[in-house]
Amino acid sequence: MPHQTARRRHAGAAALVFLAGLAAADARADAAAGRAKADQMCATCHGFDGVSQLPNAPTLAGQPEIYLQESLNAYRTGRRQHEMMTVVAKDLTDQDVANLATWYASIGFTVSVPP
Repeated sequence: MPHQTARRRHAGAAALVFLAGLAAADARADAAAGRAKADQMCATCHGFDGVSQLPNAPTLAGQPEIYLQESLNAYRTGRRQHEMMTVVAKDLTDQDVANLATWYASIGFTVSVPP
């Protein structure tokens, strides 16, 4: 039992460090810079407003920031493969990823369930 308690403390501390790192990155993220980068690199497939008109490109508007960061980082490192995204994401900096995630997460997006 003491071993499990130590594991939980270690896992809890690791989670806090991870979340603190995310908060620090988010504090430096610039949505306007993310929008400029998105207009330059992402809009053709994902739309200027983050709402894709292409059937094989997802809508990014309103996605959670952490999901966007993790996805872009997975493409950057090769953990996630996609013919276009692997090429597009490989040269993004950490700051670009933070800015893009902040921009897309800040876009309001409403979903309605059909009656």
